[in-house]
Amino acid sequence: MLQEVLQQIEQRDRFVLTSHARPDGDAVGSVLACCQILRAMGKRAEVVLHDGVPRIYRGLPFADQVLQADRVTGNYEAAIILECDSIHRTRLEGLQDRFLISIDHHVSGRPFAHVNWIDPQAVATGEMVFRLAREAGTPFSPEIATCLYTALMTDTGSFMFQGTNEHTFALARELVLAGADPSHCARSIYFAHSVAKMRLLGEALRNLNTDGHIGWAWVTQEQMDRCDAKEEDCEGLVNYVLSIGEVEVAAFLRELPGGRFRVSLRSKGQLNVARVAERFGGGGHECASGCSVDGPLSHAVGQILEILRRGSSVQ
Repeated sequence: MLQEVLQQIEQRDRFVLTSHARPDGDAVGSVLACCQILRAMGKRAEVVLHDGVPRIYRGLPFADQVLQADRVTGNYEAAIILECDSIHRTRLEGLQDRFLISIDHHVSGRPFAHVNWIDPQAVATGEMVFRLAREAGTPFSPEIATCLYTALMTDTGSFMFQGTNEHTFALARELVLAGADPSHCARSIYFAHSVAKMRLLGEALRNLNTDGHIGWAWVTQEQMDRCDAKEEDCEGLVNYVLSIGEVEVAAFLRELPGGRFRVSLRSKGQLNVARVAERFGGGGHECASGCSVDGPLSHAVGQILEILRRGSSVQ
């Protein structure tokens, strides 16, 4: 499938690249690197993200070139959608009638595009972009290596998630040799939080609950407003719940305008949370997934806990 992706790229000249709304490190790092790789191949390429680049990733090379928009316009010959299982998840209009290439590594990946390269064995979409560049024969600049290292680091939970193996570290080594600075990448992501995020973390921890091997916390819209927090400030809060010693699976619920709740799920490996997320129309990795459920809060928590308890009891 990689060869087919390259063949389609070689046949075209102008591309738009995008990923899912509320992009994480793998989404941002992959689209930034892939855009530069296409340019190195002599193509014209631009990145459009519905929500733009989150604050903690704005220090990445080329991040200032990303366009934030609700609609894709322009005479693009193809759209490359990374780390998505549908056009809908990009929240961008204007993609429907274009030639679509999908590059995704999620176990919940779906073949929605004209060309679909889905590899659940890859630990990050950034790994697939690395392989694309290698196959195309394009050089790795320190800037591209930094973007891909960030994608790899964040999507493996700083090399802690299940599935991290010798190949993961071999890839990390390649990227460091190409110019990525591991300590700089880590500082930019993990030691650059806003005051609003820290205040929101306090609110979430006040709502912390555990029941056996399951832990969960939430924040309401009122708490978000009081902390002057943004959507991106919720990223990673679920990991504080998972860090509790006896907790094997964690959930974090964030109230959305309109009464629904966005749910982040994390696991230490005993429960496949991607399967849980799929029950609610979401998806992701075995150890890190997400979905949305209807409120009110008690109903949303009840739905998630019912499935988590059922899954945990099977293990």
